[in-house]
Amino acid sequence: MSVKLLLNNFIMFLLISSTGGLIFVFNRNVSYLFLFFIVLVGFFYVGKGIKKSNYYSALLSFTTLFILFFCNYFFATNFQSLTKYTFNIIIILTTLFVFIYFNNQKKESLLNSLYFVLKLILYHSVLSFLFYFFVSDDLFLISSQHHDSLVYNYLFYYSPKSASALNLFGIDLQRNAGIFWEPGILQIYLNILFFLELTYFNKNKSLLILIILTIVSTYSTTGLFLLMLQIVYFSQKEYKRFSRLVILVLITLPLYFLFNFNLSDKIYGQKSSSFQKRLIDLTQPFYIAVENPLTGIGLDLDSFQKEREEFYINSNLNDALFDYGLQQNLETSSKGSTNSIMYVLAGMGFPTTILFLYMLIKQQIVRRNRLLWMSIILISVMSEPLLLRPFFFIFIVSGFMHLFNRILESKSITI
Repeated sequence: MSVKLLLNNFIMFLLISSTGGLIFVFNRNVSYLFLFFIVLVGFFYVGKGIKKSNYYSALLSFTTLFILFFCNYFFATNFQSLTKYTFNIIIILTTLFVFIYFNNQKKESLLNSLYFVLKLILYHSVLSFLFYFFVSDDLFLISSQHHDSLVYNYLFYYSPKSASALNLFGIDLQRNAGIFWEPGILQIYLNILFFLELTYFNKNKSLLILIILTIVSTYSTTGLFLLMLQIVYFSQKEYKRFSRLVILVLITLPLYFLFNFNLSDKIYGQKSSSFQKRLIDLTQPFYIAVENPLTGIGLDLDSFQKEREEFYINSNLNDALFDYGLQQNLETSSKGSTNSIMYVLAGMGFPTTILFLYMLIKQQIVRRNRLLWMSIILISVMSEPLLLRPFFFIFIVSGFMHLFNRILESKSITI
């Protein structure tokens, strides 16, 4: 492997880690600065100047995003921390530089690095899940302001939360989170790997089976749903009628029973608090946005949490939910939102959120099976607070740069 490929893969690893990885959870500021520095080193090492087309579209994209965040800071209904908005600008700059770095190379460079790094994450998560049986008595606790983790020699990470513990036939298990702070984040990247393997790469059956089993080991309701969605989609598209039926019965049916049991437990069983949290993260930010439709209440998380704690939904929401067999028991919340689309909607208002979603849909990084891809991405960012983090934000950046490239070309600007 050449130094250039090593650099590409390392930058991709940092990009993924910046969006849910424990490295960035425990060392956020230093890690972001390191990612920014490594990308700059990459530019100098590769030795290619930024293409003028990339330069102009990146400049216009950054200017547009800066104006959006600037207006949100000044016109948000609540007091906002300048430090936290500065952090958002750093994320925008870092994401832009990463995208330009890969966009300056061959078109397949970004996806090749993404595929390679996701396979490494897969293999590590398999080892992490299996080694738990042997290292569970040798773990020690590390802590930060927002997260605790049980660690074995800084190689394997496990959650100390009781919700991450499982007991299957008398065997103590840990929900697989890999190098991420939550199993629900690992399953997102594994589902993306499943998609890439069937859409762009080798369709290796052994690898696909390993991905399926590892997604099951996360015991994530969203992960199981996305996996079933993909299996049904690709079996309809890729295989003959009889093979399609066999695949659907042998794989999808057991997954469906597991998914249904998990979902029922979260809605009506002992884990209903998890569902209630996600339900209020879906409904309450929407009603906050309705009352602050243009600029929202701001992205400052402390201010957002304070607003949520004092905000009561003024509608007959439970009457509507009752028609679907659901009930929202929580009236307020003092925590951040797991639903990052609704968080952006409440924080930045309808115009900016709609613009971001439009750019997310118009991204040019993944062009094949776009409907399925967008379903995976949208469901993922509605289940985890990741939309404004670099890995997912790079798709929004791609949409902006594509738009400005087309505008520049239509104006016949000589670049």
